[in-house]
Amino acid sequence: MEHFDVVIVGSGAGGGTMAHALSGTGARVLILERGETVPQEAENWDPAAVWKQQRYRPKELWLDRRGRSFMPFVHYVVGGNTKFWGSVLYRLRRDDFEAIEHADGVSPAWPIDYDTLAPWYDKAERLYQVHGQQGTDPTDGDRGPFPYAAIPHEPAILELVERMREQGLHPSHLPLGLVSPGLVGGCILCSTCASFPCRIRAKSDADTMCVEPALTSETVTMWTGACVQRLVTDASGRKITGIDVDRNGETVLVTAKTVVVACGAVNSAALLLRSANERHRHGLANSSGLVGRRYMAHMATMMEAFHPMKINSTVFQKTVSINDFYRAGHGRPYPLGHIQSQGRAHGAIVQSVAPFLPRWACDAFTSRGVDWLAMSEDLPRASNRVTLEPDGRIRVSYRPNNIGPHADLVRETRRMLKRIGYWTVITHSFRVQNTTHQCGTLVFGNEEKTSVLDPYCRSHDVDNLFVVDASFFPSSAAVNPGLTIIAQSLRVADHLIRNELN
Repeated sequence: MEHFDVVIVGSGAGGGTMAHALSGTGARVLILERGETVPQEAENWDPAAVWKQQRYRPKELWLDRRGRSFMPFVHYVVGGNTKFWGSVLYRLRRDDFEAIEHADGVSPAWPIDYDTLAPWYDKAERLYQVHGQQGTDPTDGDRGPFPYAAIPHEPAILELVERMREQGLHPSHLPLGLVSPGLVGGCILCSTCASFPCRIRAKSDADTMCVEPALTSETVTMWTGACVQRLVTDASGRKITGIDVDRNGETVLVTAKTVVVACGAVNSAALLLRSANERHRHGLANSSGLVGRRYMAHMATMMEAFHPMKINSTVFQKTVSINDFYRAGHGRPYPLGHIQSQGRAHGAIVQSVAPFLPRWACDAFTSRGVDWLAMSEDLPRASNRVTLEPDGRIRVSYRPNNIGPHADLVRETRRMLKRIGYWTVITHSFRVQNTTHQCGTLVFGNEEKTSVLDPYCRSHDVDNLFVVDASFFPSSAAVNPGLTIIAQSLRVADHLIRNELN
């Protein structure tokens, strides 16, 4: 048995940031990470290794609502899924914290407002070195300048931006977390950023920005190969008294004054369900019945604009966003969502989705294409939920909603690209198997009957349990969730330092 002041389960955006925030407090902190550190190797930037061979993804299978198995897009490594994100670090828009009417229902209000999280967004952008430009995004609202200047558009992308403006749109710079781009030892703005681990550690992932610096403190320890099996409470059920950890095949019991769970929305819910006991018969912290429910993952469609006579000369094309359709308007009474340019597709990536195509055809196609993502808000539904099978396997019973507005957004994006001159636009969506922006399974709120966590992400039912991944989201908004996870983790860490660690 080993005892710590704080045990953090998971080392991604929430857990890694929490460890960094607590590293200077003198508190004895343990990070439990079920995976290992991603090695810096040639395969980091090899599309075939990453996409076709799935070198860095676990061979784990989940079940969908119909009982069909699928491989989720998750990574059990130090830094979690942030090692493979595209480093798009958006703030939620101010009105995302309020109730918003959508075509399929209401996106609920948050128990905190934008102004509550704004100072923590400021800190998060500095910590993760976010590059952007204030004042060009029509949905940006009141905010100070970004801590780092926007990544310039490459010439071919700048030409597309001008053509979009001619259509009356307002393209803006994507907010990107990159380490010292263009400087010696910094980001080289390559074509293998989104979905790839950074071979030179110049992407603002949780490992690089938070975990590695935190481990320089004598009071912070990390165990890799350490998978938490269950959380054990005292007889009252109000306090976690032990954490059962499978550490490289050996069972170890860990105790802590405070437990912070940050496994990702699916695995955090699964852990609490797996930790059911006499006082928590339907899962730990589940008096509301909402543990695992309200799963959201965004409606997202990848799009490739293709022209047979135009060779795409760009390398780092992920710099453009369009939020003109983010709110109601353009003749529609409901929001559509967000559009952003994507990292370069490679032939091996296309072949992993369409294995029947020969590699030469995939290479020819991607060399003449520009990549985009259309993303719409997914509304919380109690029936969209995470459960456990009798054998312990995870089931994600998910049925997308807001399908009509998302189809409208895809049509608007296709129309925009064809006006620019592209011959065709190919689309692909992961739909029910989309797990990249998972959120909402342990919603936070003010009322115990309608939420799992309080506004500081403490469990209503278990006094020393906090959750700081995207599980706490009441709504998914329509932008990437990473920066909001980071900002809330910093806010919760400050609360712990002031109130729990004295």
